[in-house]
Amino acid sequence: MRVDGIETADAVALVAGWAADAPGPARYVCAANVHMTMVAHDHPDYAAVVNGADLVVPDGVPMVWQLRLLGLRQRRRVRVTPDALLDLLRACAGRGVKVGLYGGAPATLAAMRDAVLAATPGLDIVHTCSPPFRSPTPEEDAAFVRDIEAAGVQLLLVGLGCPKQERWMAAHTGSLHCVMIGVGAAFPLLAGEVPDAPMWMRDSGLEWLFRLRTQPGRLWRRYAYYNPRFLAYFALQMLRQRWQGPAASRPARP
Repeated sequence: MRVDGIETADAVALVAGWAADAPGPARYVCAANVHMTMVAHDHPDYAAVVNGADLVVPDGVPMVWQLRLLGLRQRRRVRVTPDALLDLLRACAGRGVKVGLYGGAPATLAAMRDAVLAATPGLDIVHTCSPPFRSPTPEEDAAFVRDIEAAGVQLLLVGLGCPKQERWMAAHTGSLHCVMIGVGAAFPLLAGEVPDAPMWMRDSGLEWLFRLRTQPGRLWRRYAYYNPRFLAYFALQMLRQRWQGPAASRPARP
């Protein structure tokens, strides 16, 4: 699975510039972590979705460690939720970018919208949509697309969770004309429904442990299944690299 070696400031400037130029050809941004990597490993069609993104940022300390071991000078993670996301929204507010929110329960979406507006004065949120938890019907999906386009959304935050949000963004590159970014747990986190990990845990790669402690029923199976396999497969990748030479990095598309 592709991960772009890029720092937060550069990623924010790149995506804000894309959004300011919208409407235009749709673009989408993925935030890579261990969960996404392992889903991509297990499902080649999903790997193609991630690899087809316009930008795949290393969101997760293990991603940074991995990039360093593969030879890239990645200093820090691009922590999309909420740090880089709020930086991006502030940059978009300064450029007059019209923002849309797609995902989450109605109450979560409303609370998240209020929190984002309080944190980013001048931000123009022109559209919000809380789709059904089930897959929308073709008629419902077409209506959602029409509403997003009619509102003139230039940057769409998609909070459907991995892997659903990445599949949704890839499937709508032909019908939308904005920049889409998969924001994962940003909606409940910014809405205040789940707590954020302390900074020392985030910086030391232990954010997963904090999340497991706060949401054990939802996350223990995921971590038990994916995390050990990630370590094993990455160890095999490093052994292959020793024999075959360093892997070439793929830059973000302009």
